[in-house]
Amino acid sequence: MAYNDIVRDDVIRKAKRMPPKAPEPAAPLTPAMFHVLLALAGDDLHGYAILKEVELRTAGEVKLSTGTLYGIIKRLLNDGLIIERRARPSAHDDERRRYYRLTPKGREVAATEAERLEKVVALARSRHLLKRTQPA
Repeated sequence: MAYNDIVRDDVIRKAKRMPPKAPEPAAPLTPAMFHVLLALAGDDLHGYAILKEVELRTAGEVKLSTGTLYGIIKRLLNDGLIIERRARPSAHDDERRRYYRLTPKGREVAATEAERLEKVVALARSRHLLKRTQPA
């Protein structure tokens, strides 16, 4: 899309009193990024705890390296999806640990991704690629 198209779109929206378009995310979430957001949806965690939470919740199917994790954390911080906590959960906690928290925007992005994945799974089930779950 050219710059002129964007400007023209904004002018048309203002003339018609339409709200501005919602900003598009910088790039789509990777599965690893989504797992990090899911881990932080429960509690504020430090890096090693995020690694262990992802591994535990995926029954070992997803194992993030520290390099991958900290690259993801950097991107999520830059995108405003997580923040670094200043307060420590305990006075006895290791001072070198950095704790991260999901922001409201991060929760919204994670929820949107979860809904998208839910639709994909429903489509796969409708095509008989997955078995339907049995009620307990």
